[in-house]
Amino acid sequence: MKKIISLLLAMVMVFSLAACKNKDNETEPTDTTATDQAEATEAPEVVEAQPTEAAVVPAEQEPVTITFSWWGGDTRHEATLKAVEKFMETYPYITVESQYGAWTDWETNMATAFATQTAPDVNQINWNWITSFSSDGSAFMDLTQFSDTINMTGYAQSALDQCNLAGELQAIPVSMTGRILYWNKTTFDNAGIATPTSLAELMAAGESFQSVLGDEYYPLALGEYDRMIFMVYYLESVYGKAWVVDGALNYTAGEIQKGLEFIKSLEDAHVIPSIATIDGDGADSLDKNPKWMEGKYAGIFEWDSSASKFKDALAEGQEFIVGEYFKDFGTYQGGYSKVSLAFAISETAANPKECAMLINFLLDEVAGVEIMAAERGIPLNQNALQICKDKGLLNELVAEANGKILSWVSYPLDPKFEDASLKSDPDGVYYDAQGGLSYGDYSVEDAAEALIEGINAALAN
Repeated sequence: MKKIISLLLAMVMVFSLAACKNKDNETEPTDTTATDQAEATEAPEVVEAQPTEAAVVPAEQEPVTITFSWWGGDTRHEATLKAVEKFMETYPYITVESQYGAWTDWETNMATAFATQTAPDVNQINWNWITSFSSDGSAFMDLTQFSDTINMTGYAQSALDQCNLAGELQAIPVSMTGRILYWNKTTFDNAGIATPTSLAELMAAGESFQSVLGDEYYPLALGEYDRMIFMVYYLESVYGKAWVVDGALNYTAGEIQKGLEFIKSLEDAHVIPSIATIDGDGADSLDKNPKWMEGKYAGIFEWDSSASKFKDALAEGQEFIVGEYFKDFGTYQGGYSKVSLAFAISETAANPKECAMLINFLLDEVAGVEIMAAERGIPLNQNALQICKDKGLLNELVAEANGKILSWVSYPLDPKFEDASLKSDPDGVYYDAQGGLSYGDYSVEDAAEALIEGINAALAN
């Protein structure tokens, strides 16, 4: 209307035309954003979704503070803190208060926080937390309401579906992960043998380590939870069936006893140290254990996303490599993959819009993706994955492990496998059964009974 009036006045007031035109140019600059976006969308060469640009924030926006929690190793902490700093530079009105630490006791503390509605606003979560803490949608917000803020076009629907429960998208998946063997090649070289590619070679390595390097040297180290996952990998390879099917344990007492006997045989053959030995080392986790750092424990069975922290923990001059799945475990390809980590917004968050902005920044915006790279695993988001590939940001070790896992494993993981009552340290059922067997408090039959009883209780809950 203003421009129409100006044009009418221009018919009789030529000099006023120039004045009005100058004033209009100062107060109403042309906005070409919509046109540019339309052209980009219509361009025939664009066939995939693109990462989002940083949101435009009004200058008069009121300051906002949000809290963000995660666990991990030092490299994840460093990268995430750097990304958070960049986020706050990009969105100066948002202050992010970070809460982070090691995994030990983290899940127990977070369970309390969710139960008492005192959890941070944005949370790095394990996939099973959706089932454990928010089966009815009460702990985490439905993120579909922030689809205008979180760019979901880079995710396969099947990946998003894994975080959908109670009819709500309760988290955004970060990556897919699985467990695989890693070796300290230098220690194996010192023992005069190659890193094992089969169970037979691993069993033989126990004797070589003990006779050549000494009693403190072991080719593999497994904590209680590690033993449980390694046992399931073994059993699935032998019997060719998933651990849990339709909410019910899919293995008999006799079959589980066979798995426990396998774990015990590793201890007996000096392949793995006893739980008493590991406890005596006094470390919070294997990556912080001096025996790992020094190469006395020369192998681990770990998540692909954890490779960096174990490699970085090694003393200088040691070579860390990705291993292979053992084909001689059985006829089948045991093991599983899962959504490794996800980001969720607590129902109690006072500023969910800004929380969604932080998630999108870390997972889809170029500035955040470049910093985070593969610290939480190889990105599921195809936009982020392409950015990392184009800029050479992928950790080759993690990428190699992730590729081997996804090309090998063939069984699903039931969300209850990681239920807190099962995997919490030190009171979980897995710790009770595997630790009890190792300490000699349980027979194989006793340990199997403890596992079956605890797992059935978790599945029924």
